[in-house]
Amino acid sequence: MSTAAELVLTGGLVHTPSGAIHADVAVRDGKIVGIGSYPDASRRVDCTGLDVLPGVIDSQVHFREPGLEHKEDLESGSRAAVMGGITAVFEMPNTNPNTDSIMRVHDKLSRGLHRMYCDHAFYVGATAENAEELAELERIPGTAGVKIFMGASTGSLLVAEDEPLARVLAHGRRRVAIHAEDEARMNERKGERIEGDPSSHPVWRDDESAMLATKRILRLAREAKRPIHVLHVTTPAELELLSHYRDIATCEVTPQHLTLAAEEAYPTLGTYAQMNPPIRSSAHRAGLWHWLNQGVPDVLGSDHAPHTIEEKAKPYPASPSGMPGVQTLLPLMLDHVAKGRMTLERLIDMTSAGVQRVFGLVGKGRIAAGYDADFTVVDRKGRFAVTEDWLESRCGWSPFTGMELEGRVVGTIVRGHFAMWEGQLGNSAQGEPLRFAGAL
Repeated sequence: MSTAAELVLTGGLVHTPSGAIHADVAVRDGKIVGIGSYPDASRRVDCTGLDVLPGVIDSQVHFREPGLEHKEDLESGSRAAVMGGITAVFEMPNTNPNTDSIMRVHDKLSRGLHRMYCDHAFYVGATAENAEELAELERIPGTAGVKIFMGASTGSLLVAEDEPLARVLAHGRRRVAIHAEDEARMNERKGERIEGDPSSHPVWRDDESAMLATKRILRLAREAKRPIHVLHVTTPAELELLSHYRDIATCEVTPQHLTLAAEEAYPTLGTYAQMNPPIRSSAHRAGLWHWLNQGVPDVLGSDHAPHTIEEKAKPYPASPSGMPGVQTLLPLMLDHVAKGRMTLERLIDMTSAGVQRVFGLVGKGRIAAGYDADFTVVDRKGRFAVTEDWLESRCGWSPFTGMELEGRVVGTIVRGHFAMWEGQLGNSAQGEPLRFAGAL
């Protein structure tokens, strides 16, 4: 293979599987062709003083298209993604209509191709009605796999009982993503909600609501011999439990639950802090950090779930749950690295190599010859404030507006295309479907 380069990133600290080295990275035809010294190239980009990371992947976003485009669409959500250093996303199926059939998966794939700025994959939503079709659906190229909502969903995507859950797990082989909250317990506890008081949200959707569902799905997964991935874990007890199920289960935590705590979030943000599972106490947050540094959570996902300001302004509990997060995922976590809460190596693993390992991504997740030329370029010493004019999401707000962060995203490169550089979006959207070993 010729190593003649069309693009060379030069002078940066490049984070390779062997460690961080000062080297050039050479790119041709959207692939990495070498790491070393490459003095000749059609285009050279000086990254002196910057860190060149493997392209950051957000494996949980809700971009709301089709049907809910007043909140977000695939194009606007992907703009927010690349502005925040994200090179690829996995998008969720609770749209209108739900993404639960071959036709609807292909509809999303056609909507996203070269309209989204980042690469992308779409989850198939599990229902009691489509369980027997899921083995076929999960093999559609461009699908991230199957998503189960055990609680907190709408319409047919809610799969709450053991019998339909077992049927879903029995059909297919790829890892299944799980929203683990126990619907029956939450229905029983609706009286715990206090009108106009969003701080009652984690009282209603308590720790036991999460733990009950996680225990149930772990048992069912073990019986079915089906790998699962538990999303947005919010309690230290769940992470401790999951540490004993490494043969069958992986899991995710979010920057929101690692950053916000109930004691400050609900008094200051009100319903803008409302999400499912909830923002919990500072003790919960400290417990999540403990288990993160024990190596238990495999990936970080933003659970980007935008709603309009008008919708969020409704009094609790009429207000919808969810907050934007794809654009702030990496800046928030870089700030946590700067404050010594985690290492940059751990952050890289949870946003690139870990995602590749968990989901079987092809050609993504590391800076290595033959892999896609996906890079997230950051200035670890750069400081900036989260402002509304920086945000690209259609919803126009963030719970982190006004925060001063250390760690600035300089550029987002997707298969050699500059999707964003120094705050400027690329000239055109070049996003393509992701490839997975289980769906080739």
